[in-house]
Amino acid sequence: MTGSLIGCLNMSQDSGTIPFELQNHLDQWVSSRPISHWGKTDLKTPLSLEFYKTWLDQGYNASMDYLKTHLPLKSNPKLLGVSLKSSLIFCFPYLPHPEGEDFPLKGLQVAQYAKGNDYHFWIKKHLSELSADLKTRYPEEEFLVLTDSGPIMERDLAYRAGLGWIGKNTCLIDRKEGSYFLIGEILTSLPLQNNLEIQVQPDFCGTCTACIEICPTQAIKEPRLIDAGLCISYLTIESREVPPKELRSKIGNWFFGCDLCQSVCPWNKKVFKSLLAPPNDNLENKTDVTNELQMILSSSGKTLTRLFKGTPLHRAGPFGLKRNAMLVAANLKITELEPEIETYLSHEKLGELAEWCLKELRKPV
Repeated sequence: MTGSLIGCLNMSQDSGTIPFELQNHLDQWVSSRPISHWGKTDLKTPLSLEFYKTWLDQGYNASMDYLKTHLPLKSNPKLLGVSLKSSLIFCFPYLPHPEGEDFPLKGLQVAQYAKGNDYHFWIKKHLSELSADLKTRYPEEEFLVLTDSGPIMERDLAYRAGLGWIGKNTCLIDRKEGSYFLIGEILTSLPLQNNLEIQVQPDFCGTCTACIEICPTQAIKEPRLIDAGLCISYLTIESREVPPKELRSKIGNWFFGCDLCQSVCPWNKKVFKSLLAPPNDNLENKTDVTNELQMILSSSGKTLTRLFKGTPLHRAGPFGLKRNAMLVAANLKITELEPEIETYLSHEKLGELAEWCLKELRKPV
């Protein structure tokens, strides 16, 4: 999600073979699943590894220390299994979200990927079914299902498999599919390379800098380099702290995550057209927004945990959800929520934020 990844990548592929019957089986399986495109590549040292190490050394991972802890495994994916040789990589579109029918929030601004069930579950479900099927076909081989929660540089794998190029916002972009897709992979001991060289996609960003210019916090320091500590997605999801005062107003009405840098991408505009609704700055649904913020601020931690269980919003936890609710309320000047915010003035971690929010709400217009 937020963060590193990939610098300027150049590569060539080793030759190998894949059984025709397996290729045919995978093509048929993919056609019956919510998958836009897929590919395969061998496991070797990631092309972007040195870029990633420098990114960590510069502290751009903010408080996400687990990214440093995972470095040995990311450097050598075969440490996940000594027999592993290859990876199958699958791209799952999420605009519109395939698992979003029962999403509990209708008004608040949430990143597109989060408007449904947690992708770690439903992607793993699909890939676990395939993994089990492949295990019956190749009982001597190993299969390991992963998503981005695993210690793998999956955009690096996807790039090497020819599934897209790394955009200036660090997202994987494909000319036909845009970038609104999630990635899952199956690492395997099977040799899966084609007998022809895989053609990686060239960089089609050109001179466009729309994603860099739109970022409210200037988190994209330069093409393909993100300071996670400035990214709204990090500030509203991964961070377990209240953001610095200088960033609070820049978060705007983003309650959970942010995908502005994707929404302005010309490749996404070309692919998704009318599905790319602009952020809800005009508050046509102010009643829904106010009611949802009020519910979050007045609910117990247990209630919020139960309500958002199974969705990406669960990751922020009750503290993060209440923090985000206060920020949105202050930035949108929803004065009706002053009573709810006042109840947090003595809160150990949210007290200072509550005080700041009330001052913002009471500023003369």
